[in-house]
Amino acid sequence: MRLLIIRHGIAEDKEVWAKTGHSDEERPLTDDGRRKMTLNAKGLRRATDAIDLLATSPLVRARQTAQIVADAFKVTRIETTKALVPDASMREFVEWLGRHADMNVIAAVGHEPHLGVLATWLMTDIEDSRVDLKKGAACMLEFDGKPESGAGRLCWSIAPAQLRKLGGE
Repeated sequence: MRLLIIRHGIAEDKEVWAKTGHSDEERPLTDDGRRKMTLNAKGLRRATDAIDLLATSPLVRARQTAQIVADAFKVTRIETTKALVPDASMREFVEWLGRHADMNVIAAVGHEPHLGVLATWLMTDIEDSRVDLKKGAACMLEFDGKPESGAGRLCWSIAPAQLRKLGGE
């Protein structure tokens, strides 16, 4: 199994959004964030052939990012899971991932620092981030057997600007 970890695209400024009275969970991507993420998704298409399952955090900015990725890969179903919210436990994600162990490539869209910690934990069994994912960045982990802490191997990590270059910008 391969796990494609994707950080959501550029979202509205957190402090400015807070002044609107809306919840941070509702904070959307900016127009520039949507534009750049569309180009990033084209780059992802060059880095991986297909996605068998696309999962996202329920937060708006992650769901919007997942939809952009789904459009690029022609994925028709996006699964929303609380295992990708910023404060979800690593074990919760592995339990969720284990239920989909029959898939070849699973893409997961979420948030920092959760994703960086998750990627590091999956590779090293250390719950501390050593993987820096800028907004719109992605990394690919691979598991020979059951996905669990310390069992992942980093295949690649690509910054957002590099993804856009891969996509033809």
